[in-house]
Amino acid sequence: MTVISYADSVLSLLPPVVAIALAIITRRVLISLGLGIVLGGLLLNQFSPLATGEFVVSRVKGLFWSTEGANSWNLYILGFLIVLGMITALITVSGSARAFADWAKLHIRNKRDAQLLTMFLGCVVFIDDYFNSLVVGTVARPVTDRYYISRAKLAYLLDSTAAPVCVISPVSSWGAYIIALIGGILTAHGFADSGHLSVFMQMIPMNFYAIFSLLFLLCVVLLGLNIGPMRRHELNALRGSLYDESKGLPPGANVDLPEASTGKIAGLFMPIGVLVLATLYFMLSSGAEALASVGSEFSLIAAFEKTDVSSSIFFGAVMGLAVALGVNLVQRVEHLVILKAIVQGARSMLPAIYILLFAWTIAAVIGELETGKFMASLATGYIPFAFLPALMFVLAGLTAFSTGTSWGTFGIMLPIAADMAMGSHAGMMLPMLASVLAGAVFGDHCSPISDTTILSSTGASCHHIDHVVTQLPYALIVAVISFAGYLVLGFTESVGAGLVTCSALLLFCVMWLKVSAPSP
Repeated sequence: MTVISYADSVLSLLPPVVAIALAIITRRVLISLGLGIVLGGLLLNQFSPLATGEFVVSRVKGLFWSTEGANSWNLYILGFLIVLGMITALITVSGSARAFADWAKLHIRNKRDAQLLTMFLGCVVFIDDYFNSLVVGTVARPVTDRYYISRAKLAYLLDSTAAPVCVISPVSSWGAYIIALIGGILTAHGFADSGHLSVFMQMIPMNFYAIFSLLFLLCVVLLGLNIGPMRRHELNALRGSLYDESKGLPPGANVDLPEASTGKIAGLFMPIGVLVLATLYFMLSSGAEALASVGSEFSLIAAFEKTDVSSSIFFGAVMGLAVALGVNLVQRVEHLVILKAIVQGARSMLPAIYILLFAWTIAAVIGELETGKFMASLATGYIPFAFLPALMFVLAGLTAFSTGTSWGTFGIMLPIAADMAMGSHAGMMLPMLASVLAGAVFGDHCSPISDTTILSSTGASCHHIDHVVTQLPYALIVAVISFAGYLVLGFTESVGAGLVTCSALLLFCVMWLKVSAPSP
């Protein structure tokens, strides 16, 4: 049966909107995503149940295998999740997590310092957003738990330092991908001589959402701003409920595992340190190998552009797992306890894996519905240029929210933003491109079907929808601030004026929130 195109139809929005709305209303993520998948399949297959069933099965199969062979990206990411779950459980049974929490009790004075530590680690580990959320969550969770910081707050800390840092860091998987996209766009428009890295660096201060997400997060931590549903979660955490126990165990949770009394802090940092260093090594080596295969000279940015992220973080995790095993064997932890930890650690990641598989499937369906192209088409028509940076920020945000992918939004919206700038005001091309980057990160932050949001929930061991709902007010505040900044930027053509506007609004919002939403 012929698959219908919905690139020019508002119906392409129906499956993601239904899935997202149901997930937030019912808090049943898998059922909501499943209904969105089925609805998308029905639309694409003229509402034929048989054809829809075959379509859905083929898309699920495509997550693991295609005509070109195994889907290595997905398989490596799933493998990384499982191995990291094993590492976390082994760190627990070795007593290292407890030792680190005891150390933190003596050296980290309060909740604020625990959150600052988490934020600092999130800004330092900027290799990749997946890697950031999961690894930093593993390290920070014992400390935030000790100071009764809710898992929802931890998930917000992880998510708000993952994509915002990666999107403005040239030495990251995100930075390399964006530099490659920008390079192609500049070449296509006759700017082949422009230094792609220097252009990326010029765009950093124009990425208002990323900058002010980090600044707002710092204010939230320093001033204890708990707004909306986050306040309830923080109050519950003070009573001992770090997450909503009525919903069962969250992804990544390890309970009923014995903890050795002889654990050392080194038992936590050695596996994580090896994981980070090995991942960095594999990323650079795979990038260098790809460059050598086409006869290109090695450079750090070029290596990150060509690197194989998924295999690198998987093999890095395997190295970390080996060290975690070694730590337990040196401490003479019983073999049965080690085996139990490995099994339970892998099992603890299954809820996250299920959500991720459903999210990938609906992303594939949304891709065939061409929802992103429909969103991009809304930017066409005569609109005064002064409004375009703000408009592109909003459209990129809606596209990322609907599709659950920042990278896909970059690929769709960046060329459109460049074409619009060249057709109206070439001197404003970089602010236009930056507004797309900012909007995509905003939409990704808010979307329940975003893989980064899912993995931030997993890293914090927080129920996924609890993270989405508690983070949403914070993301919306920064989005409004950024929107105002892009409006001013569009009318004044001054990045400085946009930054000043955002700074003033941030100061006003923080002062207002401090009065109206005091810390529990």
